Amino acid sequence: MTPAGFDRRVALLAGVGVASTPALARTRVGASPRFLWGVATAGHQIEGGNVNSDYWVMEHVPGTYFKEPSGDACDSLSRWREDIALIRSAGLNSYRFSVEWARIEPEPGEFSDAALAHYRRICVACLEAGITPVVTLHHFSSPRWVAAMGGWEDFAVVDRFARYAEATARTLSGVVDWFCTMNEPNAQVTSKVLQRKPWAAEPGLRAAAARAVGSDRFHMYFLGDSFKVRDVCLAAHAKGRDAIKAAIPHARVGMTLALQELTPGTGGEALYRRIFAEARAPFYAAASSDDFLGVQTYNKFETGAGDYLPAPADAMKDMFGYPTPPGALAAVVREAYTHAKVPIFVTEHGNNTNDDAQRIQHLRSAIGGLEAEIAAGLPVQGYLHWSLLDNFEWSSGYVPRFGLVAVDRKTFVRTPKPSLNAYGSLVRNLRRNRPWA
Repeated sequence: MTPAGFDRRVALLAGVGVASTPALARTRVGASPRFLWGVATAGHQIEGGNVNSDYWVMEHVPGTYFKEPSGDACDSLSRWREDIALIRSAGLNSYRFSVEWARIEPEPGEFSDAALAHYRRICVACLEAGITPVVTLHHFSSPRWVAAMGGWEDFAVVDRFARYAEATARTLSGVVDWFCTMNEPNAQVTSKVLQRKPWAAEPGLRAAAARAVGSDRFHMYFLGDSFKVRDVCLAAHAKGRDAIKAAIPHARVGMTLALQELTPGTGGEALYRRIFAEARAPFYAAASSDDFLGVQTYNKFETGAGDYLPAPADAMKDMFGYPTPPGALAAVVREAYTHAKVPIFVTEHGNNTNDDAQRIQHLRSAIGGLEAEIAAGLPVQGYLHWSLLDNFEWSSGYVPRFGLVAVDRKTFVRTPKPSLNAYGSLVRNLRRNRPWA
């Protein structure tokens, strides 16, 4: 599956930067803590300069709907050690981050030894800090050559993704045993089911994208046929999972899903059923063959006849006015386990707000609800807060604030918010008082 000579190069990379110390040995594969408490980020959103990705193209084409380009993001491509130190300082034991396919395979079949070694060094540094790395292989952004070949509507990308997954897993063998293949591949299907009108500039944007890379098929926001994308993503997930396990047989592999709490409102039964049938059920069925299912919950929505109903006036809301009740997390975890029947891993959860006191309140209440589900016997393997840093939030630019740590947009200096310490204190208290934690 990998190009000629790649296995030999991977064997050499597998020894890069790995100190044979007792501390590292204790945190190697198979020695994960009983419960993973941590934070999550994504490469394109924090690294900066991801110029070979389709998102970089999308951010810069004429007519783009992105409020601003990602640029240097949080400069985590060079400051990743600072990020790991922040996680360790809070007493957390897990870090989910994504590797960037566009850096690892900038051209089809052309793998970057330097990029692979870079991501391996991050994993080794995590282990040396007592932090379990959780690696996501595809967090929305793809190499621009994937867009040029027709994007995620073309089943040819399935084999390309599996080749990339195996190459990356072989390089990370011995230092990672938790992998998420794809991030929220169901998100664009939900949007399509809601049948929201395209923005007025979409035709011009498509034309500009086609001029830039020879195709207007970009994943994930939201050009093209979302139902074709869904089917290709499900096939890529399955083949990617098998490729990872071919390289690391004991690896724990799953995907993550965008799962807001969803209930039918007045006149909303049909829309609720369609969203579930198109954007949830096929993914739950696919996840039933995995080692875990990553749950990612932020909001609660009630369906009406053709769209979500307005949020109640007294609901807790995020910066954009979306309802974000803390109890949504427990509700979604129950739903996901009921249908997928595999252990649940909360791979993202947070609150988009400038009010850090509200973030702390939201975090404590949501984890309290999660704790009740665990006490009732639901198998949950970990909780990862989104996000460690105030980062680039796709088309919304740098306006949303999900981070436990503020980042200066000019100097990239990291300033922990009170919520980071509050989260760490909550985790320490649970470890003292709850045997599962």
